[in-house]
Amino acid sequence: MTAADLIDDVRDDQQTELSRLGSSKTLYADTRGEMEPDVVLAAAAAREQAAHDTFDAWSDDDHDDAAALFADAAGETAERRDSLGADPVDRTPAMHDVLADLDGTVERLGGFVGWSLVDKKVKEQYTGFFTGQADPQTASTFRSAGSDVVDLRNEAAELLDAVCESDDDWDAAAAAAIDVISTAYDEYFETLEDLGVNPKPVC
Repeated sequence: MTAADLIDDVRDDQQTELSRLGSSKTLYADTRGEMEPDVVLAAAAAREQAAHDTFDAWSDDDHDDAAALFADAAGETAERRDSLGADPVDRTPAMHDVLADLDGTVERLGGFVGWSLVDKKVKEQYTGFFTGQADPQTASTFRSAGSDVVDLRNEAAELLDAVCESDDDWDAAAAAAIDVISTAYDEYFETLEDLGVNPKPVC
């Protein structure tokens, strides 16, 4: 297996979950129904804060290249948090509880890939929201941030190709990625239900 295969397999396995996480209902869940620009920014800042905390804690990973990647990710997420000009809402996405429990370079890289797949979808919604708000500068900020997340994912993929030595390694990485995504989806689903919104698309 290769990292490209793993990412394709994870996307296939979590196709429905990622599709729904890439809908505008994600912002509705993030803001608890308050779809105002300042509330959206506060929710976005909370996501960046959680990512910073997670990856900063991983920056002492035993694998030097992985540690460097996680340190870079921690720095980028902190910069993005600060650039939003909003105080993060006091709420940590549930997927970061899963990420925090991952131990070992292979599992962390897999979880990182899962985080990146979710985060890219969410940033696309932020981009669309601020485009709709006639705020092209903020929309561009999130569009660029989404590209940065893809770059980080590509780096993680290269490292997975380097560190995975067996089928068990690949299975562990894939399982971590899927666990992160499914946890993000479960939180999305439950939050929308609590808000009285149907999480499933209506055809």
